[in-house]
Amino acid sequence: MKNVLCILFSTAVLAVAAQTSDNPVLLRIDDKAVTQLEFETIYKKNNRDSAITKADLDEYIELFINFKLKVMEAEAMGRDTASQFTKELAGYREQLAAPYLVDKAISDSLVREAYNRLSTEIRASHILIKLPADPSPADTLAAYKKVMDVKEKVMKKPEKFGDFAKTYSEDPSASSNSGDLGYFTSLQMVYPFESLVYDTPVGEIGGPVRTRFGYHIVKTADKRKARGQIRVAHIMVRTESGDPDEVMANNQKRIEEVYERLEAGEDFAGLARKFSDDRSSAARGGELPEFGTGKMVGEFEEAAFALENPGDYTKPFTSPYGFHIVKLIEKIPLKSYEEMEKELRSRIGRDNRSDIPKNIFIAKRKKEYNFKEKTKRLKPFYKDIDTSYFSGRWTPPSKLASSSKVIFTLDGRKYTQGDFAKYLKESMRPGRKPTNINKLVDENYANFVSKSVMAYENSRLEEKHPEFKALLSEYRDGILLFDLTDEKVWSRAVSDSAGLADFYAENKEEFMWDERAAFDIYTVEDKAAADKVLNMLKKGKNQDEIRDALNESSALKVRVESGLKEREASAALQLADWEVGHHGPLESEGQMMVIHIKEIQEPRPKAFDEARGLITAAYQTYLENKWVEKLRSEHEVEVDRAVLYGIK
Repeated sequence: MKNVLCILFSTAVLAVAAQTSDNPVLLRIDDKAVTQLEFETIYKKNNRDSAITKADLDEYIELFINFKLKVMEAEAMGRDTASQFTKELAGYREQLAAPYLVDKAISDSLVREAYNRLSTEIRASHILIKLPADPSPADTLAAYKKVMDVKEKVMKKPEKFGDFAKTYSEDPSASSNSGDLGYFTSLQMVYPFESLVYDTPVGEIGGPVRTRFGYHIVKTADKRKARGQIRVAHIMVRTESGDPDEVMANNQKRIEEVYERLEAGEDFAGLARKFSDDRSSAARGGELPEFGTGKMVGEFEEAAFALENPGDYTKPFTSPYGFHIVKLIEKIPLKSYEEMEKELRSRIGRDNRSDIPKNIFIAKRKKEYNFKEKTKRLKPFYKDIDTSYFSGRWTPPSKLASSSKVIFTLDGRKYTQGDFAKYLKESMRPGRKPTNINKLVDENYANFVSKSVMAYENSRLEEKHPEFKALLSEYRDGILLFDLTDEKVWSRAVSDSAGLADFYAENKEEFMWDERAAFDIYTVEDKAAADKVLNMLKKGKNQDEIRDALNESSALKVRVESGLKEREASAALQLADWEVGHHGPLESEGQMMVIHIKEIQEPRPKAFDEARGLITAAYQTYLENKWVEKLRSEHEVEVDRAVLYGIK
């Protein structure tokens, strides 16, 4: 999408308010009226901190008139109904509408909650009773009864939580870790699980809570202050599970020899490049991307965070991946809320907790619009949908497809069985995993209601939120104006080579060189060298002879810059007298210079290629002025200056 803000004059055109004594008409263009309130709102938006003067108002009203005239021409040309325009505006509207279709207070609280939780790291264990990906009511009930039976056992002997996890948990890792998940923090676990462990005091049992994986019981083992992020480098000697003893012994010897060479003063990065088996990091001297709690295996994290000062490194230690030596590069504390807010909003937008503000928003809108439903009228769908739906071949019976029986109402609007049948047909996807028909209908009905509520609210945004309507109008007019201005001014000035050449020919005097000097500037180390350069110039020596003489022992003794410039374009030229001859020695910023001005040229027009950018910009201004002049001649414009100057 185009950046509509690159328009010279952008505005948010509000709906024209009815004329009253408090809101008189300020401007008329033909039969279209603009009120004082509309203009004042726009003026103050674009001049937030400026004092209001008559001169400013006079200048701004002219810009505003030009803007309105251009938009009116775009509308007269039908550009506001073109398919490309409507598609582009619809895309902008979707972006602008998004913040209005969610409960902002809840969304803000989730961001703040996530940040507050990031300051604490939690160690917890869990017992999982799984649910199928698409559980039936019977599956759900069976899993719930099972988890409650396990919890009853756990509550009697909470100190045996790890043993119960090994026995009952359906998390495959529980057999080896006794359900211990190690330390983690916010946004690393699914939201219901995260909330449960943060709300459960240390040493206590919490749950059950349901997630998409099943039901969980948790035991919170510890809570500690967050350690932030860390950057380290490592050298790894890889081991595999089941390696023979002699291989393990050889690998251990390798890492110990690397450590001995580190202790002897060899460079960590060089040793990592030569000997680390982690080839992806070895090329960077062993350096790893920054990480925080819960991102690496426990042994690696604990060793890394135990280092105190940048440059410190560990003794060799083991993890499930092999032997390591870790060097600390940087510890990065938790950033401020302001620094992290944008990132947190983005992460939450990809997290399942993002449904919460939306669901609360829908519930509020249902109450606002007096939502009423007759779910008994879903019964025909339970009977008339069969397994053909899962292969994408179901067709609603004509009786349902044409039914006008109301399932629910929203703000007096009726949504019928026929509407729902159409939604089901459009939502059908071939290859869907078969599920219980009643559940299928209920889930689709809930989605149909939610989408209908959101669509209705979306359709009323302009009516409910004047600032949204104003902003959308700004984008609308900006797109119209961008395309038309590009056609009549910007692109035309670039592509109209004949017009550009004619414009240059008629306005050469507007693109002049001032006096320019042809010069050589000799920069040397000290005054003695400058004196030597000056003497050689006076004897008629040229650049090459001077350079050869001074640079005999070093190529840095003298540097020469030559050119043709206006005096103001060169700080060095401003140090010398503006006349042909030799000038120096001169000192500037600790350097010695000798300047040879060989010629001073009289002012002359710049050649076309010398000023193409300036000529093009001036031609664009010319084209726009001619365009505005034409528009002004075609329309009747009347400004009430008394109303204009009444703006305070």
